Amino acid sequence: MKKLAVNDINACMNCLTCENACAAAFYKKANNYEQNLTCLHVTTKEGKLKIITCVQCGKCAKSCEAGAIAQNKAGVYTINKEKCQKCGKCVEACPFKVMVQAKDNPIPSKCIACGICAKACPQNVLGIKSDAA
Repeated sequence: MKKLAVNDINACMNCLTCENACAAAFYKKANNYEQNLTCLHVTTKEGKLKIITCVQCGKCAKSCEAGAIAQNKAGVYTINKEKCQKCGKCVEACPFKVMVQAKDNPIPSKCIACGICAKACPQNVLGIKSDAA
């Protein structure tokens, strides 16, 4: 299974370059913190830095009554924009809250393990991992 992974959390500078790269890839603009536009989150919890990523668990796909979310050959869950009913049930079902449904573009987006955020990171904190299925 292909997915985004954290290589070295200790190297993270909390610069949010990864978040902005993700938002730019999907929405052609930097992350808007009033309405989150990124499919990963860099947060601080109890004084510790944490990066929350999509683990490709499939809960979004199970919640989609239209069958718009399916797992591809690489194990990545992707959204079929033509089938999507824009109901937001997949966004609600995501246990990590890393699915986005923007107000100006109601078709949800999720991590597709494209690596744009990993390439943008100046510290090599993120990477794309392929696990044996």
